[in-house]
Amino acid sequence: AGIRPIMITGDHKDTAVAIAKQLGIIKDASEAITGSQLNEISDSDLDKEIEKYSVYARVQPEHKVRIVDAWKKKGKITAMTGDGVNDAPSIKRADIGVGMGITGTDVTKNVADMVLADDNFATIVSAVEEGRRIYDNVISNILYNLSSNFTEIAIILFGLFTGNTIISAIHVLYIDLVADTIPSITLAFEKSSKGTMKRKPNGLNKRIFTRFFSAFLIVSVILETLISLIVYHHFKADGILLAQTLALLSIIINEFVFAYNCRSLKERISKRGFFSNKY
Repeated sequence: AGIRPIMITGDHKDTAVAIAKQLGIIKDASEAITGSQLNEISDSDLDKEIEKYSVYARVQPEHKVRIVDAWKKKGKITAMTGDGVNDAPSIKRADIGVGMGITGTDVTKNVADMVLADDNFATIVSAVEEGRRIYDNVISNILYNLSSNFTEIAIILFGLFTGNTIISAIHVLYIDLVADTIPSITLAFEKSSKGTMKRKPNGLNKRIFTRFFSAFLIVSVILETLISLIVYHHFKADGILLAQTLALLSIIINEFVFAYNCRSLKERISKRGFFSNKY
């Protein structure tokens, strides 16, 4: 998932290195450092060298806080997990504090942002995957709702400049309160993309309005607006009410089709499965 695990332990350095090698956290002992060695390194030097080390042995609570602070200065999002009272300061200082629900002390659980009910490190992996799924679905929902609202604005503005009432106020309310609501809710039930856990973390400065997002939004608004205007003007000669009704219907149909396109911005619907989201 592009997340780097760091081992911080009170155990002996040789023990920590042996286990870290088995887990694939480090390749050799040069990537490990002890608390006593940390005491000899200034904060500024630690900030420069923090990326060298993946294992910290024989550490004290204040060392854990220094490690978290050094990584944060690098612009990284930090998550600290622990169960003891001595872990509380670093868990609180980290961007995401993870406490243990079974063996964790009350102090640790109170300062944590997330508590592992089963005390299993692998649960963090599941939480990351679910968090990314939720994030992706939120972005899809934003795109869907912006497209719908900008389309309504474009149609209303066109009507104002040309002296036509293409859709009325009650139509706008119906679209916003009924037609848009159901697809928007169902988009929240989309499953994770296949490559979700192979992506790098978004980081703090990830923009919602990427080039792809903006292009997708602009094209959808233009298409939906044009289709509705064509329908309105085609049937205008048969009566304003009929033209308005069919313009409204075209907007709703377009938005339902677009909602299907918004199911995933990471992979094609054909790969995702046309009927994978039963809702």
